[in-house]
Amino acid sequence: MSIEPNLLLPTRPMASLDDYLATGGGRALPAARERGAAWVLDQLEDAGLRGRGGGGFPTARKWRSVAAGGPELGDRYVVANGAEGEPGTFKDRPLMRTNPYLVLEGLSVAATVVHAREAFVAVKASFAPEIAALERALREMAEAGLLCDAPMSLVGGPEEYLFGEEKALLEVIEGNEPMPRWLPPYLHGLYATTPQEGWSAGVGPIEDPATTGSNPTLVNNVESLANVPLILTRGAEWYRTIGTAHTLGPLICTVVGDVAHAGYAEIEPGTPLREVIDQLGGGPAKGRSVKAVLSGVSNPVLTGDELDTPVSYEDLQAAGGGLGSAGFIVFDDTRSMLSVARMVSRFLYVESCGQCRACKFGTGEITRHLDALAATDEESPDIEIIGQRLRDVTNQNRCFLGEEEQRVISSLLRRFPEEFTSEVVSVASLETLPIPKIVDIRDGIALYDEAQQRKQPDWTYAPV
Repeated sequence: MSIEPNLLLPTRPMASLDDYLATGGGRALPAARERGAAWVLDQLEDAGLRGRGGGGFPTARKWRSVAAGGPELGDRYVVANGAEGEPGTFKDRPLMRTNPYLVLEGLSVAATVVHAREAFVAVKASFAPEIAALERALREMAEAGLLCDAPMSLVGGPEEYLFGEEKALLEVIEGNEPMPRWLPPYLHGLYATTPQEGWSAGVGPIEDPATTGSNPTLVNNVESLANVPLILTRGAEWYRTIGTAHTLGPLICTVVGDVAHAGYAEIEPGTPLREVIDQLGGGPAKGRSVKAVLSGVSNPVLTGDELDTPVSYEDLQAAGGGLGSAGFIVFDDTRSMLSVARMVSRFLYVESCGQCRACKFGTGEITRHLDALAATDEESPDIEIIGQRLRDVTNQNRCFLGEEEQRVISSLLRRFPEEFTSEVVSVASLETLPIPKIVDIRDGIALYDEAQQRKQPDWTYAPV
């Protein structure tokens, strides 16, 4: 399936604001100001836009929840989440590099609709090309009067996986470590002074305590925000011509792993997964076949028999997997699924923040027993212990990480049971697969973060 090309990712990077304006950019914010917040919210709802950060939550509903309520709730804030770190995913960085103006215009519309006191763009401090592009766009758009009335700031954060989790993201903006809170941003936002269970109240920027409160905060993925100007300038009806019944609009996908080359591009939702793998990754190597596909490390595995599944929230979920952030990691028929399970479990164990004992202990125990299973050819109770820990790993969790462990590892055990028995454990199971935490994709080659293999559960790094 094909769509009008380059709706989000231009053929050539937008080198200046003039380039963006020449393509019709810069019209969404004036339209939002002229026609009002209610019109914007109705357009987003009619368009059926869903969040592109992984959860797929309806965008209009999220915006309405933050805009609702009176001044007793405090100020409103908006945050563009560009802290991309889901393994196998490289979509937000190309977008911010090549079309930062589109992201900032979408953020400006959001800030205008919810009457935000302040707006932020949060990215990893290591994202040098993205930061340079965003800083240029911020400067040019501010000088041209094309940003929202609220001050807009760029925040650089740490490498931790949890920096991309919306509650932990707020902590980083406030100057803290990326440790997820209990309550979601629409209930307990930036600089809130209302206390929440298990977390002390923060210190807000407002001097009068009578005017502070929970400060509902809108957090959207940068790709989600980039879709907003398209909807407001081209119309919800046009937007609904792209995609499936429940996954609408252009979608940026990534393909890495056991394929001819790594790649990323816009696709139309509903395109079969096999076609996405072939078009973006060139398919598996000659003589090899696809054995399994993971969408990041947040959704259950799909097998090679399910490659005709359309890429959409509803179809991938019906097949037993999930869309996530549309970063597909391909494994061919040479791969041991026990090795894949060890890779995923270790990554989640290392990246767990440790606030929730069931998560840190559970991911650690599962990792240890998977390693033990790979290292022995004798019968052991490892599988039973792994199953027990998988049942408990989500207890009292503040974030989704424990559920990711449960989803992915359980699905690998369920879909490939024969690869976790002592009779078939082989040398291949002992291989150390690099977690595909992408630094960049250049000329069809995915560059992975080599330091990730040295990262330890306390977020320090073992010496080289």
